[in-house]
Amino acid sequence: MNFFDFDLSKLILSVVPFILAITIHEASHGYAAYYLGDNTAKNAGRLTLNPFAHIDILGLACLLITRMFGWAKPVPVNFAVISRKRYGPMIVAAAGPLSNIALAVISVLILAAFSRAVGLEELARRTVENSTVYIFINYSLQYCIIINITLAIFNLIPILPLDGGRMLQNLLPPDKAYAYGKLERWGFFIILLLVFTGVVGKFLFPIIHLINNYLLQLAFGGWVY
Repeated sequence: MNFFDFDLSKLILSVVPFILAITIHEASHGYAAYYLGDNTAKNAGRLTLNPFAHIDILGLACLLITRMFGWAKPVPVNFAVISRKRYGPMIVAAAGPLSNIALAVISVLILAAFSRAVGLEELARRTVENSTVYIFINYSLQYCIIINITLAIFNLIPILPLDGGRMLQNLLPPDKAYAYGKLERWGFFIILLLVFTGVVGKFLFPIIHLINNYLLQLAFGGWVY
């Protein structure tokens, strides 16, 4: 299965994992900020796992088409409150990618249990015979793994407004962090340029595929047991 090759059936099966990944990612930012003393996300009704509170239709469509670049409604964070704690902004930023990594690991465990319960040969036979239930469970879990890996790694790129950029900014000395923050206005266009010129894919796809293949080996090889 190559997730990055376009296929209508793959697109349909990936919708739910995409929405789940985006929802968990954004909600995690809000919860992290809340536990650090910022009530902004809570007051805006964003401390919820209701996907309709987080999904941006255009961003979701772009994510489904490109398989990498997309966006949700940004969770509002009052960095004036968060910044009172030395690594507050970095913790809030890291919460999103970490939640995606956690969701990928959970998906691996579920897929491992499913493949163990069904049996690899039976699972393969049912998939070939187009058993709807088996296909949905098998591929949805595989998509959940690679989608969450992709979102986590992509968001760790050190360019504002991505989470990696926010984390880097928090680690810089105040004067350099201020200067770096001025680049955020151009961040969206820089990211677009890197995505559509293939630069991001050239460097990130090999890493994503390596991690994904390893996790699938864990799931289907039974190593997690």
